[in-house]
Amino acid sequence: MTRIDDTPPAWDERTQLTTFLDYARDTARRKCEGLTAEQAREALLPGSPLMTINGVINHLRWVEYYWFRVVLLGEEDEGPWTDEDPDREMRVAVDFPLTQLLDAYAEQSVRHRELVAGTDLDTRAQRAVRGGLRVDLRWILLHLVEETARHNGHLDILREMLDGTTGD
Repeated sequence: MTRIDDTPPAWDERTQLTTFLDYARDTARRKCEGLTAEQAREALLPGSPLMTINGVINHLRWVEYYWFRVVLLGEEDEGPWTDEDPDREMRVAVDFPLTQLLDAYAEQSVRHRELVAGTDLDTRAQRAVRGGLRVDLRWILLHLVEETARHNGHLDILREMLDGTTGD
């Protein structure tokens, strides 16, 4: 896997945050290069049957949707999860080709990039999170960098178990 650049083109806070989120997103996509549809659906961890490449990519897509659209903008939650099946986005991912999941994630990332570019970092979320706190866009960006990077570690492990490929 070829390393992509995480060095921001400018040093202001917004550029640094968005560069790192884009870097983490691109890293997730690159960890999927060369996989077959069967490999992307394979569950390798006995204690985590939902942990597939497809599942992780679909989870990343829906996590961004939730934080930007539902929490920040206050839109109705149309995510695939339910109270009975809170990890449904990972479960249903095996029903889709990896290319479709990656395309949906990339298309959504473009829309979120535009949203972030036109929104002040101090903008408070329309919906409260734990304890009634209304986080700001800055916090959401930091959280998504952390979330995506953490799941990139899962993708690293799954990829190495699938075909021995390791990344930087």
